[in-house]
Amino acid sequence: MSTGELRYRSKAPTRKPEVWTPDLLERVEWRRRAADEPFRGVADAAGVRPGLFPLHATGVDVSGVRGAGERYLAALTPGQLAEGRLPMDDVSWRHWANGARYFLRHGVCVEELDDATRQLALDVMRASLSDAGFTQVVDLMHLNLTIGELRGEEDMLNEWLYWFTVYGDPGKGSEPWGWQLDGHHVNVNCAFVGDQMVLTPTFLGAEPVHATSGRFAGTHAFRHEEAAGQELFDSLTGQQRSRAVIGDVLPPDLFVGAFRDNYELNYQGMPFTELTGHQYTLATRLLGLYVGRAGAGHAEARTAEVLAHKQDTYFSWIGDGGPDSPFYYRVHSPVILVEFEHQAGVMFDNDVPTRRHIHTVVRTPNGNDYGVDLLRQHHERFHRHGHEGGHEGGHEGGHGGRADRP
Repeated sequence: MSTGELRYRSKAPTRKPEVWTPDLLERVEWRRRAADEPFRGVADAAGVRPGLFPLHATGVDVSGVRGAGERYLAALTPGQLAEGRLPMDDVSWRHWANGARYFLRHGVCVEELDDATRQLALDVMRASLSDAGFTQVVDLMHLNLTIGELRGEEDMLNEWLYWFTVYGDPGKGSEPWGWQLDGHHVNVNCAFVGDQMVLTPTFLGAEPVHATSGRFAGTHAFRHEEAAGQELFDSLTGQQRSRAVIGDVLPPDLFVGAFRDNYELNYQGMPFTELTGHQYTLATRLLGLYVGRAGAGHAEARTAEVLAHKQDTYFSWIGDGGPDSPFYYRVHSPVILVEFEHQAGVMFDNDVPTRRHIHTVVRTPNGNDYGVDLLRQHHERFHRHGHEGGHEGGHEGGHGGRADRP
């Protein structure tokens, strides 16, 4: 990194501000209004396609992750428990934000936990994710400290400045529950309905993507996602590229990032059905990097779900395709939406995208982000006469359990 590149933008209020100015309040309120919209889910112009996510048993053993959730909650103080466990219908599921600013943060700040309890929170994540998925999340938290070190703001940007929330009660038999990790560049939503798991929305990013100094020197993020996307694009013929390329100028950010739970996005690009055998192998390998963040059993179930819709799956690209150029790609089907993009600087002071700043997001379109569609079916099947819990209240009917005002 050259000296000229080491210019930084001004500080951001990453912790709760002492004074809520009118400007800060308005920044909070537009996000709150977006989250208060009745949940529909990301869909194309035709609207939500029903019947894509049947409620069924996967055979995956979820007793371990339930136990991890119980042990974490048991270690919290009464005050921490009041903040750190919320009803399944709480609207704060939809308050996650990838920016560093303190807007609508909720749950327990991991930084404020003692070492033993912090480890129990990590154990919940570890039990839910694959080894690769867990390592990636922790690496990105580490890179948050790296940018703090570079900027001299370790108190504002560090590996523990993340908020962890458990929704529902993992100790209640087979009742739905879940967890969320929320903070700068790391936003993971994980919902369990029976032994089914939904791991979206998941937003992961980094700036920088490579730590060349500091406590976590050598940490590198998104090498595989970047290389696999480039390799798939490079494998396309000229005619195929004319289908895949949907623009030359990268968008200012991902289309379905934070507070875009109901975004309308049509299918574009190169259909998977027109890929050669080798290209299809590259495409499935690319998808596997994102699906494989889940533990093995759930990743297998999700892979089967995704590949069952390969005839309706598209790969699209924005950028000139040069070997060192920044780019955007997405994989879009009725049951998965993946976006990857090189970004302009936020912490660094560069106004054009570079490979030094990356954002990714994974969504479950057509109404099953946060497991909403599975939860709807669960309550219709098992709780027709009323039940406290489920996303329906918070996601489809406005606020859930609390007001959460600054």
